[in-house]
Amino acid sequence: MFENLTDRLDGVFKKLRGHGKLTEENIQEGMREVRMALLEADVNFSVVKEFVASVTEKAVGKEVLSSLSPGQQVIKIVHSELVELLGSTTEGLRLDGRQPVTIMMAGLQGSGKTTTAAKLAKQLKEHGRRPLLVPADVYRPAAIEQLRVLGEQIDVPVFGSSANQNPVDIARQAMTEAQQKDLDTVIIDTAGRLHVDEELMAELRNISAAVPLSEVLFVADAMTGQDAVTVADKFNSDLEITGVVLTKMEGDARGGAALSVKKVTGKPIKYVGIGEGLDALEVFHPDRTASRILGMGDVLSLIEKAEKVVDQKKAKKLARKIQKNAFTLEDFLDQIQQIKKMGNLEQLMGMIPGINKLKQLKDAPKPDEKELGKTEAIIRSMTNKERRNHRIINASRRQRIARGSGTSVAEVNRVLKSYTMMLKMMKKMRGKSVIRGGKRRKLPKGLTR
Repeated sequence: MFENLTDRLDGVFKKLRGHGKLTEENIQEGMREVRMALLEADVNFSVVKEFVASVTEKAVGKEVLSSLSPGQQVIKIVHSELVELLGSTTEGLRLDGRQPVTIMMAGLQGSGKTTTAAKLAKQLKEHGRRPLLVPADVYRPAAIEQLRVLGEQIDVPVFGSSANQNPVDIARQAMTEAQQKDLDTVIIDTAGRLHVDEELMAELRNISAAVPLSEVLFVADAMTGQDAVTVADKFNSDLEITGVVLTKMEGDARGGAALSVKKVTGKPIKYVGIGEGLDALEVFHPDRTASRILGMGDVLSLIEKAEKVVDQKKAKKLARKIQKNAFTLEDFLDQIQQIKKMGNLEQLMGMIPGINKLKQLKDAPKPDEKELGKTEAIIRSMTNKERRNHRIINASRRQRIARGSGTSVAEVNRVLKSYTMMLKMMKKMRGKSVIRGGKRRKLPKGLTR
């Protein structure tokens, strides 16, 4: 979502790096462009004003202007200020103290509260918690049923509330059930409105008074920009929220909400929703987000995503297959499926340092989810025998595979060509190293396999 801002800032820093020596004048000029870039990204005006003033003050210091690489020093200052703007440190949920821990989800209608509640329950369950989902939105048609269905999908119990109950009574009874069933986390999905009104806030305050809340998470649609920040501030003044969850961060929003909400409300962003899937919820890391904005990538998040989907036993088995020249189209298919589990291709590419510079090249490869899907369909349309031995795939077999996958023979040929190129690349790599105990080690001089 920060792509446009990243491109604008990259242009500013490129100009600054182009100066052999920085002066107060060209730093001021650069900061004017930074100011415009942030305003275009829908960042709160007062936040932009304070941010630019702080960066300028530090950038015109003697240490920066007299350094060997002043342009890099300015980038370092901007990165540091962005981290501060986004919240400085990663703030997790308060899960200690009185059990069960109770989390109330609040926000306007359509912000994604119900789905976020289920995503959060799934993540907490994966970390060893025993959550209970509580549908307390008795106004929106099918809201209770929606949470029940989501709970079934992630195998998390859902409190059996009904539309004729009072939300406060639902919260109280859910707490009793959680204690009886030894569940340690209660997640209450509350009602929303199209706008903030006293009736909504009174209901949320009543729930807060009735049950001991550990967290009040305000869920906001990042696509609404400054409106999300304004509403978050209103909720915080009326209810005292403990953190923010920004949904739809994978969309084409300009990023203003993420860059403004901590400064305006004083409350941290705790999670971001990055897709519709129930695993598409990430802990928010200010330092990593600042690095992404400045085109520095986010290798740590990329590694974490890979660790979640990579089966270590499969990885060792695959390494042995590569060593023995036994990498088949079945293995190719398995790798595609693991990549898809990691999330959106464009988001993954954005985590690679320097990728924004690569994207500016004329013939730079573009991430294409459809092409990945086509490749998967083509391999699935092959017989087991064909997947294990690509050499038997003659012209007639290629036609049959194309028909079965809804693609063309040319596309089948392209997949087979990509696969054979991978085999050639793997062959070059073999002989230089060996897999031993799951680790790659160099072979002693003179030895080959």
